[in-house]
This record gives sequence, C-alpha cells and structure tokens, in this order.
Amino acid sequence: MDAGAVARDRGAHGNTPMTDQALDTAAPLPQVASNVARDEAHARLVIAPGTTARNYWRDLWRYRELLYFLAWRDVVVRYKQTAIGIAWALIRPALTMLVFVAFRKLAALPSTAVPAPVFVLAAVLPWQFFASALSESSGSLIGNANLISKVYFPRLIIPAAAVVTSLVDFAVTLGLLALVMAWYGVAPGWQIVALPAFVAMTFGLALGLGLLLAALNVEYRDFRYVVPFIVQFGLFVSPVAFATADVPESWRLLYALNPLVGIIDGFRWSLLGGALDTGTVWIALAVTAATIAVGVWYFRKMECSFADVI
Repeated sequence: MDAGAVARDRGAHGNTPMTDQALDTAAPLPQVASNVARDEAHARLVIAPGTTARNYWRDLWRYRELLYFLAWRDVVVRYKQTAIGIAWALIRPALTMLVFVAFRKLAALPSTAVPAPVFVLAAVLPWQFFASALSESSGSLIGNANLISKVYFPRLIIPAAAVVTSLVDFAVTLGLLALVMAWYGVAPGWQIVALPAFVAMTFGLALGLGLLLAALNVEYRDFRYVVPFIVQFGLFVSPVAFATADVPESWRLLYALNPLVGIIDGFRWSLLGGALDTGTVWIALAVTAATIAVGVWYFRKMECSFADVI
C-alpha cells in the first residue's frame, strides 16, 4: 500500500486527513529521517581532548550573561543589610581626600592650579578603583571555590566580574567628584573626551594583575597577605597626594614605570586640564598591555588545575 492510500485510510477512520496536494509536497520518509539525524548531530555535545582550549574565547562570549549575574550578585551582597547602603562607596574616597589634603598642608607641598580637594580627589578615584578591583579579583577564585569545583565555565569570568563590580563603585564616586568640582567652580574642558580611555587603562591594569594574583592565590595561599601590602605600598608610590612634577626630574623615568603614574596624570589632565607628560602615559599603556598579556597567559596555564587545587 502506498503512502497516499495510508493517509486516505487514516482520514476515513477519523484521523486528520491529508489532501492530495499535501501528499505531493510532503518530504519522503528517508529525507525526513536524514534531517532528524542531522539535527541530533548538531545538538550533540562532543567532549574531546583540546576542545575546551580551542573554543575558550567563544565560550567566554557564550557565558557573558554569567559575568553580568556574578557582578550583580557581588554588588547586591556588598551593600545588603547596610545602614547607609551604597553611600559607603562615597565615604571612603571622601575620607581619603581629607587625609591627603591635610597631608599636603603639613608637608607644605606646592600649591596647584585648582583647589587641593579637587586635585586630590581626581587622583583618589582611579587609585581606589584600581585598589578595590585588584583586592576583589585576586581573591575571587577562592571565594567561589564551590562554583569552580562543580560547574564548567571559563574561569576568567570570575575575576572579570570582580573588576566590573569595582567599576560600578567607581561610577558612583564620579558623582562625588562632580559635586566637589561644582562646589569649587571647576569645570572640565575638552580633555574630558579622553576620560573613558584612562578608565579602560585602569580596568585593564586591574584585570591583568588580578588574573595573575588570582591564579597565584589558588596555588600559593601566601598571596592573600601579599595583596594588601601591594595595595598599601602602591598608594605611597603613586601621585595621589602630590603631582608627578614634584618628583625630581632625574627620577621621573624610573618613577613612570609605575603604570598608575601615567593613569593618574591622565585622569587629572582629562578632568582638570593643564599640562600632560605624554611619555608617562605611553609607558603606562605599554606596561598595562604587558600586564594583561602575562596575566591572561599565566591564568590560562593554571586554569585546568583550579578545580583540583582549590
């Protein structure tokens, strides 16, 4: 019996009938079976040696929503059940600014073209963004040990989410800087268009160094004590309370090897105008790029052992 007779017979017994036109256009059964097999092959997950490494960056893009949810979780947890909530993000830079303004007066540092609170706060913001991002990202793998040991996803998402969380705090503190600048009557010039570039440099430096320290922290738990020292020491060797011009000229090239020198100088220039030593900015850009490359390389090298060691 052919297919047409079977379909007409089904129609006679109460099932949905098929017209002759539908029968003529319907695909043959072997072709339908071939299409089903092809769809099953596409949906099949193949696990083979080296597959994860080849598809790593594509997987990183596929799991981009996980980056968002981890960052949002950290933001919510940070300010959950706090009395003043997100205002904590404003209290820290405000107090730091007051301390360094007092330090400038006690040390009798040269006066600046803008009021001291504006001058100091314009440097406190990028420094605090970097310090917070570095601290959070370096310990992010240890803090998510249960997640790492149970589910596969590109582990690079975890420290990246920690840096994004600090970026949210930085965006809030920009509002504080805007209020202080408005209070003292300081308005940014055309240089403000360069501000996103220096924010991206700070983000990249924190991410690159955070990846390196996060991987080292999994392997050697001693680094949990090293990171706070790096943050504390870096505050005093960065031009937060003073200007780079206050450093003796013979030491400036060596001093500029600290990438935060060029970044902070760039922040001040983009917000307050004035002169900018482009040499320090280019050095900061080169060091930041090298830090990202080394951080990603070492993180990827050690990533396969995180679930076993952590």
